[in-house]
Amino acid sequence: MAKALYGHVGMAPDRRLLDEVTRLRARVQDLEFEVTRLRAENDRLAAAATADHDDLLRLTEPALT
Repeated sequence: MAKALYGHVGMAPDRRLLDEVTRLRARVQDLEFEVTRLRAENDRLAAAATADHDDLLRLTEPALT
């Protein structure tokens, strides 16, 4: 068992594994950016919807005649 652990720890990192980790980190960064962008857009749309709702409440004329 000790030889197996030593062999695993003593080995150089696999290049494919390093490439995969690098690719996954880049993907996570892209997704975090997308989440930030979507949250900002959602906040903007929510503010616009609230403004529209407030405008409807301030109508001086009846909506139905």
